[in-house]
Amino acid sequence: MFEQTFALGRILRYNQVMISTRSSAPSEALLIERIAQLEERKAAIAAEQSEAVLAFATAHAESQTAAGDVDPEMLERSIAAQVGLACRVSPTEGRRRVRIARDLHSGHTRVRELFAAGRLSEYQTATIVAATAHLSPAERAEVDQELADRRVEALGVRRIHDLTRSLAAQVAPEKFTARCRAARTGRRVSVRPAADGMADLTAHLPVEEAVACYAALAAAVNEVAVQPEPLTRGRGQIMADTLVERLTGQATARDVNIEIQVTVPVEALIDPASPLPAQIAGHGPVPVQFLTTGGGRRTWRRLITRDGVVIGGDSRSRLFTGRLAASIRARDGHRCREPYCDAPIRHIDHIHRWKDGGRTEFTNGRGLCAFHNHVREVPGWRAETAPTGIATTTPVGRTYTSTLRPHTGEGVPQIIAG
Repeated sequence: MFEQTFALGRILRYNQVMISTRSSAPSEALLIERIAQLEERKAAIAAEQSEAVLAFATAHAESQTAAGDVDPEMLERSIAAQVGLACRVSPTEGRRRVRIARDLHSGHTRVRELFAAGRLSEYQTATIVAATAHLSPAERAEVDQELADRRVEALGVRRIHDLTRSLAAQVAPEKFTARCRAARTGRRVSVRPAADGMADLTAHLPVEEAVACYAALAAAVNEVAVQPEPLTRGRGQIMADTLVERLTGQATARDVNIEIQVTVPVEALIDPASPLPAQIAGHGPVPVQFLTTGGGRRTWRRLITRDGVVIGGDSRSRLFTGRLAASIRARDGHRCREPYCDAPIRHIDHIHRWKDGGRTEFTNGRGLCAFHNHVREVPGWRAETAPTGIATTTPVGRTYTSTLRPHTGEGVPQIIAG
């Protein structure tokens, strides 16, 4: 009743704003009211979509189970992949949305009502659900009630995160300790491409180790500041350079001895004034002149392209290896070939299966992440070459086409989903 009443009032207020807007130039107050109403509608639509995600996951699981024995992990992958394609997001995000929809309907009654009424955003709701994912439905219900009593809808995301985790720790202290202990096994280092020839190196560490690392880098700034030489770098630059120097063991950050694969447009080799950039595999464009200037002992391995296409070869091997695999990875931009997926390529897949007579050659290969390579083995998933690209068909009959073509003016391969 609360949810329906609030939604009706929201619609009536929004209609009043729209009528006023049509009859005269909207005032600042009406415009800000409209912005607020649209924000509530966004949240309410997201809540409705979450309901549909849960309904689809339940129905698909029932239909697949009724058809015979199904591996639960493979079934979850199939559901996550289909939700990801329908929402035009990666399968990882699709799986996250499925799990949020499931947990939201298992103990979070008050939070779900606030979400449906537009008073909690999708991000705020996801933050609450993620912080209580390890709890039982009864334990979630305790946290849910506490959050409602403390008017969680009036808090910012950071406060919501901290409050929810604190309440979860109080409700189930043993589970909280076990979760923290398990989280430490997930420590890792990753690199993500950034704009303008940069990248973000991230270390996921236990908090005390992360603080110790940061303190050591901060101390390096003080060491440089007291040296007699003029200070020509900012605090952040000194910390970044010190990180590289200490990790690589080099005297300076630029003196890194490593081989890097890079694709270079042939036009840039012929014409020094060409605006076409080179591409560092999986990390985006970089000016061609950066490859031939500056210090250090970096080795560049080049693959020459024309109009964004790397020339490939043929192979009689069952596996894509060597230069053939490298060419396919470069052609696909080192990102998964499935629509909406930006995960790094982990496997080279035969579009026309090897067991069905598919050849191990450039035109029959595509780069996939580990998830999409495995999900293709789930019954009902198909991939085939279509006139416009590579068509993927899901178990429910939906088809998504990935078309690889060069991006005009840059010579960079781009995947277009349709």
